[in-house]
Amino acid sequence: MHEPRAAYVTVDLGRQCLQLIQGDTVLFRAPVSTAARGPGELQDSGCTPRGWHVVRARIGAGCPPGTVFVGRRPTGEIYSPRLAAEQPRRDWILTRILWLGGLEPGRNRGGAVDTLRRFIYIHGCPDEVPVGQPGSHGCIRMRNADIVELFERVTVGTRVFIHE
Repeated sequence: MHEPRAAYVTVDLGRQCLQLIQGDTVLFRAPVSTAARGPGELQDSGCTPRGWHVVRARIGAGCPPGTVFVGRRPTGEIYSPRLAAEQPRRDWILTRILWLGGLEPGRNRGGAVDTLRRFIYIHGCPDEVPVGQPGSHGCIRMRNADIVELFERVTVGTRVFIHE
């Protein structure tokens, strides 16, 4: 019996678009917001790393939309405009986290270019944060409804290709 090719995720930095693809079929598409500083792999660069990655961990299953995460753990808070007004400089990581690990030694894995050690995620963000344009600190931000849908469609081990 022939097994179908595994689904994978692409993130197009130029178009600020994420797609889940299987074979020749786009299963899911959503706008994203990647790094305001553009593409790059170096630790502390604030850039979004390119190349092949893998979903190393899925965090937040069953949490309500708007759940606030710090250090990959729910804080017990649910995002609200009031909470945002109280903490205007906070980088909000909401709803779900897909933690990425690089697959290309020397490019996005190991040493000063290690995506996993850089804590690069695909995660939810406040609805008022613009998507479809760069603006993050290196991660890939999505609308909360979109990250919930993507989260349900991928597993640990799903490959992610980030490109310009």
